[in-house]
This record gives sequence, structure tokens and C-alpha cells, in this order.
Amino acid sequence: MPEVKIVAETGRRTGTRPSGRLRGEGRIPAVIYGHGIDPISIAVDARELRQALSTDAGLNALLSLDVDGTSHLAMARVLQRHPVRQTVIHIDFQIVRRDEVMSVEVQVSLVGEAVLVSRENGVVDQQLHSLTVKATPDRIPHGIEVDISALEVGSSIRVADITLPPGVETDVDPEALVVVGQPPQAAAEAAAMDAEVEAVAAGQAEASAESAEATQAQDSGAAGSDSGSADSGGSDEA
Repeated sequence: MPEVKIVAETGRRTGTRPSGRLRGEGRIPAVIYGHGIDPISIAVDARELRQALSTDAGLNALLSLDVDGTSHLAMARVLQRHPVRQTVIHIDFQIVRRDEVMSVEVQVSLVGEAVLVSRENGVVDQQLHSLTVKATPDRIPHGIEVDISALEVGSSIRVADITLPPGVETDVDPEALVVVGQPPQAAAEAAAMDAEVEAVAAGQAEASAESAEATQAQDSGAAGSDSGSADSGGSDEA
């Protein structure tokens, strides 16, 4: 897997306000750590980051981070997003080696058409949307496809039924359900449960948004106060 190059800026100031100014300038505050180096506060270009993580590898893309002229092989490990806009507001990069085994989450996608389930007005119930796998960085799959063409109502596909690529392993319970062919009644119950979960999630997102807006308002008020103080002492700046 070829790495994507990103140039990182060092020497950024930490804290809420400096980070907010960075994001306003189109840069994302970040930190890089791992393999014996002390964590380094950096900033990366938001557009470069978006392009790097938009390949088929997604968040598991191998990155070449240029930090003060030194290139580090790294992967994005923790992304913090805005609770409403879902834009990246901070990112952690971990230095990796090509020969070390990593534990990462890989998306599980369903392929094929479950004709036998459709004939009985059942539903394809995907219960596992990502799988934790272990592999060296160059063997991490972009995704795992599960063929549901032979799925029937009452049957299921488990983790043990998935054929992983060479060099890729998982410690997930082999009996864990990946997808189930549900009968019509169970399908209705599953839909009702999904609706309830979505309602709860929407409420949590709204609460997070209100909290974020309140914090922003407090920061804006504080910033205005600081600006007023600076104006009153403007002769010193001159």
C-alpha cells in the first residue's frame, strides 16, 4: 500500500482559541506519537488531510508525514469531529512500521442480492458493520465483502464464514453474527427498534450541538472581553 504524503507544521500553540484560529485558516490541529518519540503538536492542511483519507483505504491509509524535514510513516488513529457539522476538528497520528502487526477496524460491506429473503418479504439484517482485524500496514484490506446471495430467511452468516485475505486475522468471536435473514414480523420489530435508536441519537446530537454553541458563545464573549482590554491598553501596542 503506497503512502500518501502530508506536510505537517510544528510549533503550533495549544488550547481552544489557537486551535479555533487554525481551523479558521484551513488547518487541523493534530498530534503525532509512537515508537519512542515524545508527542509532537502539529497542524496539517485540511484539504490535504481530506484527500489523504478519501482513498479506498479510508482511515487506514498509510501516510508519510513530513515533520521538520523528517518523514514518519504513520496512520490516523483518533479523529475528533464537530458534533453537528461532522468536520474533523483534531486528529491523532501514530507512527507505525511496515513489519508490525496493527489492530484496526475495517468496514464490512454486503454484496449480492438475497433473492430468497426478498421472496418471503423478509429483511437482510446486517448486525456487524465493521470487523477488527490484525495485519501489517501493507496487508490491511480496504474493506471486507460478504456475499449474501445464498442467504435465506432464518439463516445467517457468521464471522467464521468470512474468508479473510492472506496475512489478515481477527480475534472477534467466530460465532458473532454478521448478517441474518429475518422473517417479516422480525423485520417490523427491527425497523421499530432502529427508529427508536435514531430518535435517541438525534436527541443526543441536538444536546451536543447546544453544548457546542454555548461553549462557542462563552469563548466569543471572552474574546470580546480580551479585545476590549487590548483596546484600553492600545498605546502599548503602538
